[in-house]
Amino acid sequence: MLEIAPAVRRILTLLPILAVLYACADTPRVSRREPARRPTTAYRPPALQQCLSQLGTTGASFALLPDRTFSSGCRNIGTVRLANLRADTAQMSLANLGPVTCSVANQFAGWARYGVDRAALQILGSRVATIQTFGSYSCRTVAGSSRLSGHATANAIDVSGFVLEDGRRITVLDDWDGGTAEERRFLRVVQASACKRFGTTLGPQYNAAHKNHLHLEADGADFCR
Repeated sequence: MLEIAPAVRRILTLLPILAVLYACADTPRVSRREPARRPTTAYRPPALQQCLSQLGTTGASFALLPDRTFSSGCRNIGTVRLANLRADTAQMSLANLGPVTCSVANQFAGWARYGVDRAALQILGSRVATIQTFGSYSCRTVAGSSRLSGHATANAIDVSGFVLEDGRRITVLDDWDGGTAEERRFLRVVQASACKRFGTTLGPQYNAAHKNHLHLEADGADFCR
């Protein structure tokens, strides 16, 4: 029987260990603490998805904004940023408008097209090029109370005036009482139209705080002043 040299014996003893180490080195490492990530799609509640689809059919240009919450209960949930609105064959631009809920955006789009643009064409002989606003979202309470305003949830828009395609500018402040007969009639017609679409519609006849704008809010109420 051949005697194996000590050096060779040591090598033969190490071979199984080396084989195991080689196999381990060749095996991909998978971390149990960090599972593979799969692409995810942001969840949209069915009501919001339906609202966005409806808004798209109006021809409005808009972008869905990320949900945000702020102090004192103020929030932007399910809001969009409107770029412009469709009015038959033309586009109406929007001035100074921030985030608005999808619900108020839908009602605003319908009002702008059928209540504002058509009234301007019929009464003033020109279409509306731009709807001017004092904005939408603002973290504040209703004046004289501790109740959050519709603006605190981006659910209201304050409309200050309109610029027509022929260059005329009609504002609530200057023309509600001080404009021509046609301009005064136009402003009252668009407010009456808003009352049919929005839950709360407030204008100069409500109080002095609204002498320069129309407050349009999609709150499900039935309050027109």
